[in-house]
Amino acid sequence: MPYPSHRPRRLRSTPALRRLVAQTSLEPRHLVLPMFVADGIDEPKPIESMPGVVQHSRDSLRKAAAAAVNAGVGGLMLFGVPRAEDKDASGSAGVAEDGILNVALRDLAKDLGDETVLMADTCLDEFTDHGHCGVLDASGRVDNDATNARYVELAVAQADSGAHVVGPSGMMDGQVAAIREGLDAAGHTDVVILAYAAKFASAFYGPFREAVSSSLSGDRRTYQQDPANAREAVHEIELDIAEGADIVMVKPAMGYLDVVAAAADISPVPVAAYQISGEYSMISAAAANGWIDGRAAALESLTSIRRAGADIVLTYWAADVAGWLA
Repeated sequence: MPYPSHRPRRLRSTPALRRLVAQTSLEPRHLVLPMFVADGIDEPKPIESMPGVVQHSRDSLRKAAAAAVNAGVGGLMLFGVPRAEDKDASGSAGVAEDGILNVALRDLAKDLGDETVLMADTCLDEFTDHGHCGVLDASGRVDNDATNARYVELAVAQADSGAHVVGPSGMMDGQVAAIREGLDAAGHTDVVILAYAAKFASAFYGPFREAVSSSLSGDRRTYQQDPANAREAVHEIELDIAEGADIVMVKPAMGYLDVVAAAADISPVPVAAYQISGEYSMISAAAANGWIDGRAAALESLTSIRRAGADIVLTYWAADVAGWLA
């Protein structure tokens, strides 16, 4: 049987041809670097379960942030890690003017201005002594509406401190609408809401709990989504868009590429995906054991997230990838 006249392999024969016809691009501008800044430390503190990632001091954060921006990374997402004695039931350290996250936002806003997109995690879990993403009611369950009121306070404090983007990640019903109303009332009409619209109760968050020194016992399955439910995720995304989300995000990314693709199909606003700590650490650990090529696997994983439809990817490799692609 003769070969057909069209042979797809012709387009794969040289690196230049493959580059010319590539259907998905991965560029530093697509990437956001999550960064952790801890109160009460003078030197970066390695996170054992996330090789190459650290809890930054204020000074080391400023240096690492400047380096990432100079490398071309599209944005920075900040997480604050307060001292254990500053945690309380309502997460007040997240709102405090001298709280570590708000201080770090002011540092980077002063250093970088509009050279990058400065994002803040708008959640309570790092700041509460119980480790949940909201305030608890008398029965110990997260109180949705009381939590939304705290999210408004967090978002306004972060915007006051220089955040261009706030990222409500707690999966409370109505959180986007509440934050939009609160930001607008405070004069922050230009501050963007990056809604964690489909955030799943994943087993792959484990290393992140170390990264933020989480106080959580138990789980978050009453408010984060069931990994079994894709249609519900699409519904959550539609609700956040209707409430005024400027960007919607799927988290995790690699195990939920179907949800990323579904979001891209329906969303009139940009779609982000978060390659989370466990996804990063699995590849890093396999590479450290010599089982895979770490750089190639990182790039392939990020390309797959972009191919699924993500306009923006949060990844701990953001600065490294920017260097590799330079």
